[in-house]
Amino acid sequence: MVVGFEKAVSSTKSVLSSDSIINFARGDPTVYESYWKRLGDRCKMVIPGNDLMSYFSDAGSLCWFLMPELDHAIRRLHRVVGNAVADDGDDRFIVVGTGSTQLFQALLYALSSSHQPEPISVVAAAPFYSSYPEETEYLRSELYKWAGDAYSFDKDGPYIEVVTSPNNPDGAIRGAVVNPEGSKLIHDLAYYWPQYTPITGRAHYDIMLFTFSKATGHAGSRIGLVIVKDKEIATKMVKFIELSSIGVSKESQFRAAKILGAISEDCLNSTGPNKEDNFFEYGHRLMSERWKKLREVVKRNGVFSLPKYPQGYCNFRGKSTDPNPAFAWLKRKDGLNCDILLREHKIVTRGGTNFGVGSENTRISMLSPDEEFNLLLVRLSAIKRTTNGHH
Repeated sequence: MVVGFEKAVSSTKSVLSSDSIINFARGDPTVYESYWKRLGDRCKMVIPGNDLMSYFSDAGSLCWFLMPELDHAIRRLHRVVGNAVADDGDDRFIVVGTGSTQLFQALLYALSSSHQPEPISVVAAAPFYSSYPEETEYLRSELYKWAGDAYSFDKDGPYIEVVTSPNNPDGAIRGAVVNPEGSKLIHDLAYYWPQYTPITGRAHYDIMLFTFSKATGHAGSRIGLVIVKDKEIATKMVKFIELSSIGVSKESQFRAAKILGAISEDCLNSTGPNKEDNFFEYGHRLMSERWKKLREVVKRNGVFSLPKYPQGYCNFRGKSTDPNPAFAWLKRKDGLNCDILLREHKIVTRGGTNFGVGSENTRISMLSPDEEFNLLLVRLSAIKRTTNGHH
């Protein structure tokens, strides 16, 4: 899901200097810009002034604002990658939204009831995605409320548990924590793509949340999607989006359909020496190189530590691969505040307390432009451990 927008200086489009503050608190996936630039006009769109004017995309469909072209492209890509059950024959409904943030709100609305005696509790296992609490509480709804860490939740009655896998912020593969009896599960699979983690099978949960931004890097298009098994839940989600935005931008959907289609074509046609040409192979190679460099720096300076992830057999790539999460969950070995230390070196991150855990951890985005990432490595290398515990 989308990360919040800190007020720190961003140098993405400017020349960096030794005085520049570099912002790694955001999850802005501009790392993939060079790949899409390389494709040139393949994903170029021309939309006449008289096109895409109606509210409706497919008036006879449950999700009447979902363009058939995007519906087809979504189902096809999941079939090609093998990361989720999404085919028409699998009786799965697709609901599209203005980013996964809107869809998260739509899901909370769809999974709650106006007839319940009190708001339904929403929980997630810590460290949880930092925006879940704020997004749950923002509207001050009487239908649902944030109830914190799933590990400590012991209240009777129905509840909603959000399971993010791979997890944001720490990249761990997750399952439900609370007793499944009476639970309603949302599986946030924003990072279940081959550049981030081995694709070990087709996820077949009742509710699966994905986002265009983390799959391809096109965060600005604001396209999210949910694959839903239950028709009633899908119908309530559509009603929420109808009331909040009367659908989703057709221009964004058109662009998403074209880009997803290009990825699917390249994946199907890239074999042998051309295999490295597809987007996910490119992304995996890029993320793997970044993680290797970051681990080397962390190992040398002795100040921090990083999680270790087990290899897994990736069905998409046809071999065992290492996970390369979209975020680095950096831990300060002396147990002190990691975010504050990095800010002293002009590196803005998102501290562990935002994720429901201690301040010795902080989250660093691995999705920034090369120039910023390389400067991050230089500044981390300059942080040395001293014998008296000070830096």
